[in-house]
Amino acid sequence: MGLNEYLDSLKGKRVAVIGIGVSNTPLIELLLGYGISVTACDKKERGAFGDLADRLEKWGCRLQLGETYLQGLDQDVIFRSPGIRPDIPEFLAAAQRGSTITSEMEVFFDVCPCHTIGVTGSDGKTTTTTIIAELLKAAGKTVYVGGNIGHPLLSEVTKMKNGDYAVLELSSFQLLTMEKSPEIAVVTNLAPNHLNVHKGMEEYVRAKANIFLHQNVAQKVILNYDNDLTRAFADQAPGKVVFFSRKDPQHGDVVLRDDVITVKEGASARAVLPVRDIAIPGVHNVENYMAAVAAVDGLVDDEVIRTVAASFAGVEHRIELVRELHGVRYYNDSIASSPTRTIAGLRSFRQKVILIAGGKDKDIPYDALGPEIVEHVKFLVLTGGDVLGSTVPKICTAVLNAPGYHAQDLPVLFVDDFDKAVQAAAAHAQEGDVVLLSPASTSFDKFANFMERGNRFKAIVNHLE
Repeated sequence: MGLNEYLDSLKGKRVAVIGIGVSNTPLIELLLGYGISVTACDKKERGAFGDLADRLEKWGCRLQLGETYLQGLDQDVIFRSPGIRPDIPEFLAAAQRGSTITSEMEVFFDVCPCHTIGVTGSDGKTTTTTIIAELLKAAGKTVYVGGNIGHPLLSEVTKMKNGDYAVLELSSFQLLTMEKSPEIAVVTNLAPNHLNVHKGMEEYVRAKANIFLHQNVAQKVILNYDNDLTRAFADQAPGKVVFFSRKDPQHGDVVLRDDVITVKEGASARAVLPVRDIAIPGVHNVENYMAAVAAVDGLVDDEVIRTVAASFAGVEHRIELVRELHGVRYYNDSIASSPTRTIAGLRSFRQKVILIAGGKDKDIPYDALGPEIVEHVKFLVLTGGDVLGSTVPKICTAVLNAPGYHAQDLPVLFVDDFDKAVQAAAAHAQEGDVVLLSPASTSFDKFANFMERGNRFKAIVNHLE
């Protein structure tokens, strides 16, 4: 079924869209433009939307705002926001009354006319998605990037042709109710994450598995052999399984040999990308490139891969070099909202760094972060401790309990105010130092999202004298 056919099927029906934000506004506009009756629901009050509320109403949209925004849902079709669980009482009640609960991404997979590549995992999703897209573009393909990044692609469907590619970052929230999978699926890794929303680790892992469970035998899934949870997915895969492995060249299909990303082809092997030619730092980015190489194998020439790797500077807020001042380099890794991300960031530098960490908790363990901080950090600034559910106590406990911790070797400074925390880190930095914002926590203690946090960090750094 194409997009026009799907929209035709909604004519004469009532539709609700839950969440009025960057991701859902284009969906609301698409539906309204097709003459469909839309109720847009959001927990925020009208004043938070400014002119957008007036504009939507002018187009014929009904608004249901504030604390009661989910009350009385009985529309024929309800598009849920990925961040809202599908089994909340309001959705269950609506479904009992006959409503269809869906999402923008589920509909996209139903109507998308082009090739699909999906990327999920606990870490590295955005960078791997972006690398795959850049490689395909450099090879002359027409590429659309969306899912958990960019803007919703449903409104772009009419532009897509059969030979085009949609490259999608897919979160566990988006995948939770998915019943279709992309042609090429990539799982970068899995570690405890978002356990404040998921019922537990089992549900989180099961949601991630939906990226490949609905494939056919001709399609393929790319899995990280070095990660126990992703390696175990191979037993459930309906199609071809391709492993990438940085640590075990015997068992991977895309492996690291003599610091060169290599594709194994039966008894032979093809050297594709020397690690020294990858512009973005960190072994985790070597793994991201390995996953990307596996995804585009047969679609992109090796020379194109090498050219892109040498010039691609990375994605904003991911170990992003902000500035060098008085011999001190400042890096923005605001995307690091979990311990595993921060660990990867710390391991990207050959020297000990000054680390700024802390924020809101996702109910995940922090024990593994302590030894890494002891090994890779010379001065630790913890911020966000004045907020209920802060990770500061967890991070502090993990550090104090880590083997080899000595207070004189690793001073810890507590600064609740974010701006002052950054300034304190800068004040303790000397020529040759690295100051790294890598919070190991969500931004919701002080900011709307990690982008806002990263942008604030960059603004402070750029005003240092």
